[in-house]
This record gives sequence, C-alpha cells and structure tokens, in this order.
Amino acid sequence: MTVLILTRSDDNECVVNVTRAVEARGGSVFRVDTDLFPTELRLGVLLRPGGAARWLERGAGRELERVDLDRVTAVWHRRLNVGAAIPADMAPDLREASRKESRRALLGAVGSLDAFVLDPEARIRRAENKELQLRLAASLGLLTPRTLITNDPDAVRAFAADCEGGIVAKMLSSFAVRDPQGRESVVFTSPVAPADLEDLDGLRYAPMTFQERVPKHLELRVTVVGERAFAASIDSASRAGAEVDWRRKGLDLVEEWRTFELPEEARLRILALMDALGLNYGALDLVLTPDDRLVLLEVNPAGEFFWLERAPGLPISDALADVLLGRVPRRGDARAGGLG
Repeated sequence: MTVLILTRSDDNECVVNVTRAVEARGGSVFRVDTDLFPTELRLGVLLRPGGAARWLERGAGRELERVDLDRVTAVWHRRLNVGAAIPADMAPDLREASRKESRRALLGAVGSLDAFVLDPEARIRRAENKELQLRLAASLGLLTPRTLITNDPDAVRAFAADCEGGIVAKMLSSFAVRDPQGRESVVFTSPVAPADLEDLDGLRYAPMTFQERVPKHLELRVTVVGERAFAASIDSASRAGAEVDWRRKGLDLVEEWRTFELPEEARLRILALMDALGLNYGALDLVLTPDDRLVLLEVNPAGEFFWLERAPGLPISDALADVLLGRVPRRGDARAGGLG
C-alpha cells in the first residue's frame, strides 16, 4: 500500500513520525513537498482512450524517485504551498498564473485518483467555517460560547454589555502580521477591555469575531483520528500571558500537557460532530470550566499535533497510519475526487 503525503518542505516532525508509522506497518510513503512543484517535482498525466497514466518523480539518474499515482491507496492532505519556489523576481502576473496552473495540475492529478483521502480539501474548507462548526456543535448538544461576528461597533458594545464575564476578540482565519522591520506577530485571541470598545473604527476594514469569555479551569486539545479521540489538557491560567490563549506561551508549555479522560457523553458528541463535518481528522479546542462544564471553542480540521506526541505522548501518528492504511474504520466515503 502506498500513501501520498501532500505537505511542504518546512513542515515539522509530524510527517516524519507518520511516515515511520506507515512503514512500520508494511506500507510505503511518497512525500510531496508541494512548494517544490513544479520547480523540482515533475508530474505526468497521460490521458488516452481506454485508460490513463499518472506519475510524479523527482531527482535524476540513480537518485530518481518515482511514484505511479494510480497505485496510491491513500492520500494525507497535510499542508499545501504549491509553487512557492517559483522565482520571486518573475513578473507578478506571470508568477501568479504559474502558481495557479501548477495547483490545478497537481491537485487535478491527485484528485482524480481512486484513493482514500484524509481529508478531501473541499471538506477541510467547509469545516473551517466557524459559524457552521458552532451551529452543528450546539445542535448535537455540545456547549459553545455566545459568539458575535460583525463589523458593526454598536453591535459589539451591545454584545459586551450582555456578557457579564467580559468578551474576547479573535479572527476567523489564522494569520500573522509584520511590522515595518519585517518582524512577524501572530494574531492571538485577546481580551477586549472597556477602552477597546471606544475604539472600534478598524471594523470598517475587516469584521472580527467576539465571544463571551469562558471561565477556565483547564484548556483541552482533543485530536480526533477516525473513531479515536485523544484528549490532553493544560493549566494555562497558571502561566502569566497564557490566561486567554495558551498559544501565546505555547513553547514554554510544551512539557506541561497531560492526558485527559473525556467523559463518554462528550466523546460521543465530539465524534458526532466529526461525522457531521465529514472529517477523519480534526483538532478541537475546548475549555473545562471551574464547575466542570466542557465548552467547545473551535475545530481545526488540519490542526497541529506534534507537541502532543512529545508530552504527554499521545500515539496520534500511529492512529493516522492505521486510518491511512485502512486498518481501522474510516469516517464516510472520503475519496480523492474531493481534493480539487
């Protein structure tokens, strides 16, 4: 069995760990660093009456590596950055056209395969819809925070007045901003102070998401792989600077994650949410309140997990290998045709 991993050359240890787990189970892996297509990876798609041939290769001579795409049995849709290595000094319109054509060609070839995909890009994009996540979660009995998505300052002030415990601000997508010196800053979830409510003019240029601030005893990361749910917790409130968003001190907290036993009712509802989203993989962020309520904040359909294999040592790569190789039940009919 051959697993195709769509990733990027600067990805972390997750790809290496899953590759080892697949190979330990008798499978093989062909890693596609999508940022190196088309500059270093070569794609061929031959369509003819009676059949087709599709292949990817890299290197040359004795270093040549080639995969017959029609022999691929599973695809792990990990990361995409197609065309990133196309020369930056190319005319902007030509470079953009090259990247678009490269993406269409690569994903078109992979998307036409009769192979299982974890998870099809179309499902990932749908599942990234925060409004959809929260609506489905609430309909399945999971607790969710009151949420307002708006570019209306008056609506924000009214929402804040209705949330006695205060509110936080966050974005619908993950991104970083750079200062004039080129230094990168990640946009984290942040508390909204009374002074902030007086200066909301920036909403004219982009809406934001506002949620009621949920009191925290622990923050949870629940990583779902197929029918398995791996839960870990962190006492972020005990670390200055991480009280609202543990990611602000993420590197400092890596060794402090602990396994957490999900109540069976919560586990079943989380799996039902994954059923509704059609995902075999997802990383969910939740809060355990001081009065033992579990509140779902969001679902990350392609979220990270590498630190959870370091501490507390959750076997997520092994679980991914089992799903990719079909050794355990999979969720739904996730075929490669959903990639494109």
